[in-house]
Amino acid sequence: MNYYIVIPAHNEEAFIALTLQSLVEQTVLPTKIVVVNDNSSDATSPIVLDFISKYPFIDLIEKTSALLHLPGSKVIQAFQTGFESLDDAYDFIVKADADLIFPNNYFETIIQHFQSDDKIGMVGGFAYIEKNSEFILENLTDKDHIRGAFKAYRKETFKQIGGLKPAMGWDTVDELLCKFYNWKVVTDATLKVKHLKPTGANYNKTARYKQGEAFYTLGYGFFITAIAAAKLAMMKKKPLLFIDYIKGFWKAKSAKTPLLVTKEQAKFIRNYRLQKMKEKLI
Repeated sequence: MNYYIVIPAHNEEAFIALTLQSLVEQTVLPTKIVVVNDNSSDATSPIVLDFISKYPFIDLIEKTSALLHLPGSKVIQAFQTGFESLDDAYDFIVKADADLIFPNNYFETIIQHFQSDDKIGMVGGFAYIEKNSEFILENLTDKDHIRGAFKAYRKETFKQIGGLKPAMGWDTVDELLCKFYNWKVVTDATLKVKHLKPTGANYNKTARYKQGEAFYTLGYGFFITAIAAAKLAMMKKKPLLFIDYIKGFWKAKSAKTPLLVTKEQAKFIRNYRLQKMKEKLI
């Protein structure tokens, strides 16, 4: 199977060489890697160019955008720039962050999953962060969710869900739309990806409101949003974030912010979320 990787990167000089090294050491190499250097002011580009001189399947695209780091929109716009530079000769497409170390059998295993069942639409491992000199599971999400830092999509799935949405919540709506279209989402606990920079390290107050806005644009409604907001705030061990998330939801609702999904998809998503909640209570 051919696979392409797109890596949005902004000021990642501390990590990107480690990420690229782990990719060029894969037991099954990617056909193409595109790094989108999004307005970096550090040595990200020279580091990537050094890899390009040794590995012709790596490419670099320079992109200029706003400096403010808001989760979702900026990174997906950069991803889209990279994706548009690619041809259609891939079997699956990968969006990866520039601060990861993949185990060397990562993509060989991903391929095995895709080949095992043609209804598998997405596959991913789990993120591990360094704490007290050892890597532990970055426990921010459910075990059946693939982290936004490393997403692998079957081509047909990627096209059917309409690609990635340039908004916060993109890495949840993609999986919900997979379910809507009857694709399977598979996580593999044996695939441990080192995540070198904790999630949300650069996000500001505006970004915290964005999470509540994301719940609204996913079509959750207030009841599901309140439960999801409470759960996420507790997982992050910052209970007061719940207030920010709820404020973000009501801001989006009062502004009549467009949803990321259709009415039919929103209804399916609410029913799916409620069903998952009931399963956990039983």
